[in-house]
Amino acid sequence: MDLTGARWRKSIRSGPDGGNCVEVASDLPGLVAVRDSKDPTGPVLVFPPGAWRAFVGSDAVRR
Repeated sequence: MDLTGARWRKSIRSGPDGGNCVEVASDLPGLVAVRDSKDPTGPVLVFPPGAWRAFVGSDAVRR
């Protein structure tokens, strides 16, 4: 999957100390990509937008 055009942003749910940072690219047609900001060339998780909204809105994320 080619993600070269993705515009990555740090998730608002990431910690302020730079330790556990997640970056999200939601500007790609039909998908949302997620990666570890400390490893930008590493693996990327890709979700359909509806699945991403369900995950972000779930109780598991709010803990």
